[in-house]
Amino acid sequence: MQKRISEKDARTLLKEMDLLQLGMLADNIKKKLHPENIITYVVDRNVNYTNICVSKCLFCAFHKDLGASGAYVISKKDIFEKIKETIELGGTQILLQGGMHPELTIDFYTDILKYIKNNFSIHIHGFSPPEISYIAKKSSLTIKDALIKLIDAGLNSIPGGGAEILSDTIRNRISPNKCGKEEWLNVMRRAHKLGLKSSATMMFGHIEKTKHIIEHLKAIRDLQDETGGFTAFIPWTFQPDNTKIKVTKATAAEYLKILSLSRIFLDNINNIQASWVTQGDKIAQTALFFGANDFGSTMIEENVVAAAGVKFRLPKEEIIRLIKEAGFKPAQRDCFYNIIA
Repeated sequence: MQKRISEKDARTLLKEMDLLQLGMLADNIKKKLHPENIITYVVDRNVNYTNICVSKCLFCAFHKDLGASGAYVISKKDIFEKIKETIELGGTQILLQGGMHPELTIDFYTDILKYIKNNFSIHIHGFSPPEISYIAKKSSLTIKDALIKLIDAGLNSIPGGGAEILSDTIRNRISPNKCGKEEWLNVMRRAHKLGLKSSATMMFGHIEKTKHIIEHLKAIRDLQDETGGFTAFIPWTFQPDNTKIKVTKATAAEYLKILSLSRIFLDNINNIQASWVTQGDKIAQTALFFGANDFGSTMIEENVVAAAGVKFRLPKEEIIRLIKEAGFKPAQRDCFYNIIA
């Protein structure tokens, strides 16, 4: 069994090991976990139910104020058309996320979930921890009670969004109106104990330091030891265009190094996802040799990262081609990493 690395070991790896060495180590671990040479992907769509948000995170180019030009709350007609098209394109799930709307209570969210389930047979991967925390507070509910209501209405799993960097030193500066580190972890803990699986993410390449990245990875690993509820980890780089954080965009080499470290450090999470949405097709393809075993979603629709000026698009056929070209076997999966095609 591989010896678990410490936070000190992680710092040493990032500081002293070059990219190719780190990538080789991560790739060897991936091969042991996934010897079948398969790279998975999922066909789904992001459905953003509103862009109205009180959080006003400095890194977000998507949010609008209530009443502002371009602000919206999705209609049921639009939901119907988006999901109908998703299923016609072979989609098996939707990612349902949106802003922290100041006037919506839990009834709005449960109504959407019930409407979708009454009209479609599709997996709903919805509501990140900051959304759930905010919905609970707006509705005077505990996190557990809010989750139970959402599950009863049709919620199937939770995306790992809103994590950014799980260090309050950083969160207090870039997203002071959003839930803190412990609240994010607590939502996930409660969800996992209620039987909901989730992914976990990390957005890096803004104002964080190495120690904050490692703090984030340690928090995810510790919670996974406790609950076993994370299905996958998805690190991705901050996209600074159209945001209030002015930094130089992280390089592909920096991305691949953190991706590799994630595979090495998170020894209790089987799946590491490449981020073609922020990196483009070639770097995402390269990530398959640096620890990633999943190519992520076809993302029939994506609005949040696109608002920061990133417009990469990859249809299912292109993802399959890229996986094959890299020497792997492509396989379509569901949200729980069961192969379905």
